Amino acid sequence: MMRRLFAALMIAALMLGLQGCSSIPWIKPALENTGPSTERSDPWERFNRRVFSFNEALDAVVIKPLALGYRAVVPEWLRTGVDNVFNNVGDLWSAVNLMLQAKPRAALEMGMRVATNTVFGIFGFVDVADELGLERRSVEDFGQTLGRWGLKSGPYLVLPLLGPSTLRDTAALTVDFKASPPNLAFREVRDQNGATALQLLNTRVKLLNASRVLDDIALDKYVLLRDAYLARRRSMIYDGEPPEDDEPAAPAAAASAPAK
Repeated sequence: MMRRLFAALMIAALMLGLQGCSSIPWIKPALENTGPSTERSDPWERFNRRVFSFNEALDAVVIKPLALGYRAVVPEWLRTGVDNVFNNVGDLWSAVNLMLQAKPRAALEMGMRVATNTVFGIFGFVDVADELGLERRSVEDFGQTLGRWGLKSGPYLVLPLLGPSTLRDTAALTVDFKASPPNLAFREVRDQNGATALQLLNTRVKLLNASRVLDDIALDKYVLLRDAYLARRRSMIYDGEPPEDDEPAAPAAAASAPAK
């Protein structure tokens, strides 16, 4: 029982901590598209900074060392194949959210990508769809869907282990977690936990170089990650073309927006 509890805690730490790392590759393009100042979106900065420091310590002591060990043991071709499988399952959830966002054309394209990789790419191990021109245009989640239909993001919030979020995105996490690749692909809790650990170790390995660059250039990593996260989420909701003001799109406008 204690061994299972420890394993579950370790998996949870990996799963949640890596959420905060996921915005790193988006820092430069996100900040270039920042509209109005994001500082007023962070009324809980004192609390957020404390949680951020905890997450940083956890990554340094637990997550990053495990990722380095995973990279040293697992060959790159296998890591890439594993990553492709998880991306393929995640594309299915993206297709669902695109449909919920009233973007049938984009949803159909994503669905065709999933079907192609599942049938001809050994359940996505080989990204055959990309070679055929069916590129992954976007990664959609339920938080984006809520934002697409006018629900404001609310204050910025750094969650313990989870990392950067907002009130809206936090509320959507339950739905997104139920539709995560490990939960969609496996029924047994043990298999889900193992798949989650594998997926997130692979994700953290891909972020090793980006996180090192961030450590070297960031005078205030908290501010940089906060602004990058908020700008990225705003850009994703508006398909890369956010308006100049801070108001979210009305439902009618969202429904009439061209699919991408």
